[in-house]
Amino acid sequence: MVTEGIQDKYVNPYTDFGFKLLFGTAMNKELLISFLNALLFKEEVIKDVTYLNAEHLGTQEYDRRAVFDVYCENEKGEKFLVEMQRGEQQFFKDRSVFYSTFPIREQGKRGEWDYELKAVYVVGILNFSFDNSDAEYFHHEVKLVDLYTHKVFYNKLTFVYLEMPKFNKSEDELESMFDKWLFVLRNLASLLERPRALQNRVFDRLFETAEIAKFTKTELSEYWDSLKNFRDWYSVISTAEKRGRAEGLEEGLNKGKEEGAREANLNNARNLKKLGVAIDVISQATGLSEEEIEKL
Repeated sequence: MVTEGIQDKYVNPYTDFGFKLLFGTAMNKELLISFLNALLFKEEVIKDVTYLNAEHLGTQEYDRRAVFDVYCENEKGEKFLVEMQRGEQQFFKDRSVFYSTFPIREQGKRGEWDYELKAVYVVGILNFSFDNSDAEYFHHEVKLVDLYTHKVFYNKLTFVYLEMPKFNKSEDELESMFDKWLFVLRNLASLLERPRALQNRVFDRLFETAEIAKFTKTELSEYWDSLKNFRDWYSVISTAEKRGRAEGLEEGLNKGKEEGAREANLNNARNLKKLGVAIDVISQATGLSEEEIEKL
């Protein structure tokens, strides 16, 4: 087991392993409840959550498969879909809307039904910025709105996007639970000790769970693999940003061809696929066909 690359004290929540450890396990559901309450309601509205099947298939054979990071419902039957978006995708808004259709459609009932639906919340924690017009506007809450009256037309479908790179509050500036949760998500992996501002019961649980030194050998191995995938992805994104996305992808392909690195392309495709990147985007980034990527 290779773990020399892990030097942090706390888990990186942007990794698949770290995010699901903190928010996607029943034993830590109080962390998810606290986060959702702070983000969506500003008070303790959600009392309990039940985790639902995170993998969904469309109703038709040709429908795409959807795999959610965290999918749950509260005691009222309202659905919450939480996604960690580690890198920018060309159609990530489309992806969010597409994903929202699954918790809506699955509420359909056989026989007599009056079409009443429970609320659906889609939360995207973004490790990138998609709106560069305002450096301070990072918390987007989107609903269906009547453009004439500017009033909410339908209040049971909500999309929330958090542009994490724009959140730059220091520990001394944290006021609300919302601030504290975003500070944790943004800085957890770089913390050497627990901040004074995060001294309450829910964060007791979080820091105890997130401490890498307490991982089992199996957990440590799984985290290392997840961290490596995240770093590989981050490296790809950073290179593309420096060179320009289109130019960076093209240069990356050319370099791969020059080195005869088909195996490297296959490994990159596997890593990107694990991170949930769309098949067509992986195909463009690696030069592999969509059929080859589907078989990985």
